[in-house]
Amino acid sequence: MRQNGSSEISRKRRNGAQTLVALSLVLTLCASGYAKWQPADGPLMTRWAAAVTPQNAHREYPRPQLARQDWLNLNGLWDYVITPNDPNDKSQPKNFAGKILVPFPAESALSGVMKTVSKKNLLWYRRTFEIPRAWAGKRVLLNFGAVDWETTVWVNGRQVGTHRGGYDPFTFDITDALTDSGAQQILMRVWDPTDKGTQPKGKQTMKPGGIQYTAVTGIWQTVWLEPVDARHIESIKIIPNIDTRTVRIKTELSKQAAGLTVAATATAPAFTTGKVTAEAGRDLIIAISNPHLWSPQSPYLYDLNIQLTDATGRAVYDAVASYFGMRKISVAKDKQGVNRLFLNNKFIFQFGPLDQGWWPDGLYTAPSDEALRYDIEVLKQLGCNMLRKHVKVEPQRFYYWCDKLGLLLWQDMPNGDRHIRSKDLDLIRSNESSKQFEFELKRLVETHYNSPAIIMWVPFNEGWGQYDTARVVNLLKEWDPTRLVNNASGWTDRGVGDVHDVHKYPGPDAPANEIVRAAVLGEFGGLGLPIPSHTWQQNANWGYRKFTTRDDLTNAYIDLIDKLRPLVAGGLSAAVYTQTTDVEVEVNGLMTYDRAMIKADAERITAANKSLYDVVP
Repeated sequence: MRQNGSSEISRKRRNGAQTLVALSLVLTLCASGYAKWQPADGPLMTRWAAAVTPQNAHREYPRPQLARQDWLNLNGLWDYVITPNDPNDKSQPKNFAGKILVPFPAESALSGVMKTVSKKNLLWYRRTFEIPRAWAGKRVLLNFGAVDWETTVWVNGRQVGTHRGGYDPFTFDITDALTDSGAQQILMRVWDPTDKGTQPKGKQTMKPGGIQYTAVTGIWQTVWLEPVDARHIESIKIIPNIDTRTVRIKTELSKQAAGLTVAATATAPAFTTGKVTAEAGRDLIIAISNPHLWSPQSPYLYDLNIQLTDATGRAVYDAVASYFGMRKISVAKDKQGVNRLFLNNKFIFQFGPLDQGWWPDGLYTAPSDEALRYDIEVLKQLGCNMLRKHVKVEPQRFYYWCDKLGLLLWQDMPNGDRHIRSKDLDLIRSNESSKQFEFELKRLVETHYNSPAIIMWVPFNEGWGQYDTARVVNLLKEWDPTRLVNNASGWTDRGVGDVHDVHKYPGPDAPANEIVRAAVLGEFGGLGLPIPSHTWQQNANWGYRKFTTRDDLTNAYIDLIDKLRPLVAGGLSAAVYTQTTDVEVEVNGLMTYDRAMIKADAERITAANKSLYDVVP
C-alpha cells in the first residue's frame, strides 16, 4: 500500500467508478425523496453529524483488502417499517412508516428513526435500484458489511438468502432474481433478540446504564452491489513471514474458475517487489527482499494486486486490489529470561485504551469515515501504540486506518449468553448457543485475517459467556497460528493461551511472570470526569472514579502511569487504559463522547504515555 495518501483505491479505480457512484446518487435522489429526511433529535451529536446527508452517507469502498473497480453503493434512504414479530404471520408489509438512512441502525439519531426495536418486533427495509448496462452478462453480488442480527432478503419477490450474525459481512448472488431491465426491488426482514437471546451481542442491552449501552438493530455497515464473472475470486488470505522474507497468498475461487491461472503482484512505492503466477487452487509465494517491516512507528504497507486469467494471461476474468504489512507477533524471552510480547522479534511495550467503538449519533456506526479515522489519529497523537477493541467488531475501514496509521489491535469477540463470576467454572452452553458463537468467531478471524494491525484474539472478557476455554483457544490457534490468543481478559484465566491478563481498577497491577506466557494488564484506570454540555445526560453520570476538574484528572492519570513503569520493568508487556471515549452515561473516556475535547491535559498525558516505552526491562 502507498506510504503516503489516504486512499487505498488507486486513482484509476476511483475514476472508473465515478459513473456508477453518480448513478447511485441519482437513484437515491429520485427514488427516496431525500429532502424530507433529517436526523432525529438525539441526546448528543458529534461535529461530523451536521455534514451527513442521504447523498454522502459512507460513500467509501467498504472492503479495502478485496477491492474491485466496479461497484454500486446502496447506502442512503430506504423505506422502513417496524411490525410485530408474530410467528404465525408470514405476510410482508405493504405499507411503510417512512425513511431510514442506511447504514445507521434504527435506534440511532442519524438513521432518522431513533426507535427501539425489541425481540417482539421485526424491522423491514425496502428500496429499488437499477443495474448498469455495463454489467450485462455478469453475476451480480449483493454485499452487506454487517446487519444485526437475523437477516432475510428478497429481490423482486424471490428469497435470495438468510444470514445469522451481527458482526460479519455476507453476500448473496442475486443474479437469477433480477429482471432484464428497469427497477429492481430489495425487501429485507431483520430480527434481533438483543439481550433476550444467547447470540453474540457485546454491550447492547434493552435497559442501558453503567457499562451497558443502547441496543442496535438492522443494517449498520455499508450495503453495495458489484458485478463479477462466473469465474471470480471469492476471498484471499495473506500470510507474511519476516523470517523467510516471503508472503504467501491463498485464494478461494468460484467453482467455475477451476483450471485458470492466478497472478499476484506485490508493489512498494516506486518499484515492483515481486510477481508470481500459479494454477488455481495453489498457493502463491512472493519473495520480499529487504522487507520494510510494519510497526506503529513505521506502518509500511505493500500493495497487492491479484488477477484471475487464462493460461496466457491475456483474458482477465477478475481483478482485486489489496495490501499487506510485513510483521510478526510472538512471545519470547528478554535478556533477563522474562516472557515478553515481541513485535518483529523485538520487545515493544504495548500501551493504549479499551476502545468501545460507540458514537452518540450513530451508535455502532461512526457518522463518517473521517470520524472513524479521527479516533485513531488522536490515540496516536497521545502516544498510544495499541488499542483493545472491546466486545465489538468494526467495519473493515476501521482496520484499514489502524493498518495505515499504525496502531496495534487486540480484537475481542463480542460476548453473548450468560456470565460467570471470577471463581465459577466455565459455562455449559447449549449446542445452539455454542455453535452460533463459534460460527461468528470463525467469521471474525476469516474476515480480518489480513490486517497487520491485529496481533491478538480475545475470545472472552471477564467471564462473559465463557465456556470450553481451552478448546476455544485451540480453535483460534488452528484457524490462525500467526497471532496470539488471550484466553480470557480479566477474572477467569484458565492457564492457556499466550498471555495472562488481569484487570485492576484503578490499578495498575500485573500478574506474576510465568514460564510460557507473557503478563499483561487488560484493563485499568477508569478515571471519570463529566464535561457539561458534552455528556449523554446532564446528571447521574458514572465512572469507576470520579473527578471534578481537568487538573485533578490529569494528575490522577499521571500518577497511574508513574505506578505502571516499575511493573513494566518487572515483566509487564502491555497495559490497557479504560477508555478511548465516554460512552452514554459512562464518563471514563480520554475524550468526551462527542469527541469534542480531550478531557485531561493532552501534552502532559502524552509525555507520560511515551515515557513507558523508555523503561528498561
